[in-house]
Amino acid sequence: MLVMAVTSRKGGSGKTTLAGHIAVQAERAGFGPIALVDTDPQGSLSDWWNERKAETPVFARTIIAQLPNDIERMKRLGIRLLVVDTPPAITLTIAHVIKVADLVVIPTRPSPHDLRAAGATIELAERMGKPMVFVINGATPRARITSEAVIALSQHGTLAPSIIHQRTDFASSMIDGRTVMELPRKSRSAEEIERLWMYLSHRLERQDVAPASETVHRIPSPLPAYGIQSLIGEPRVIEGGVQ
Repeated sequence: MLVMAVTSRKGGSGKTTLAGHIAVQAERAGFGPIALVDTDPQGSLSDWWNERKAETPVFARTIIAQLPNDIERMKRLGIRLLVVDTPPAITLTIAHVIKVADLVVIPTRPSPHDLRAAGATIELAERMGKPMVFVINGATPRARITSEAVIALSQHGTLAPSIIHQRTDFASSMIDGRTVMELPRKSRSAEEIERLWMYLSHRLERQDVAPASETVHRIPSPLPAYGIQSLIGEPRVIEGGVQ
């Protein structure tokens, strides 16, 4: 199982929206089963998931002290990718999440404040020897500062080739637990998320190679609710099944 940490010191960088969209697109692309974890006390990702009608991705309830053990349990249950949303500050919570992560995704808005704030996250990931990817998020089309952000971030690490632009469909889709990929009409926002996931999946697949002597058993998506009930708590009944 692989763990992706979506983290940034700066509030308002779009971590929660990006984490939800990455998880959904990963499922849509056949990379699942995917599980989400929300370590942000604000619980925005949890609120979004509770509004969601679709059965996937699943949501795993855990606490930081139990995260390593719960990761092992999810691995045994067949979860292929765990996407973790983090609080908007450099805290022990973020340090614990980055410690168990296989890839650190750092969403950064193209603004001087966001670029300066990225430094603390970069330092923490580098100190722990974790691979990281910057994602320019909430960009204004054809704005000069976006190009400047690309140059600045490229000097500190790998930058995802898909820039996520600021559009109202991201906010409107999240209201009722959906994503831009699940809206009735195809949009540029959906295409950007699809390209972003394609890139991230290639980064993850480099590390998703089991030793030749190890047999890896995958279970089909969606994951049966009974399989992770101990992690997600009481199942909630929704249209189409139990989650």
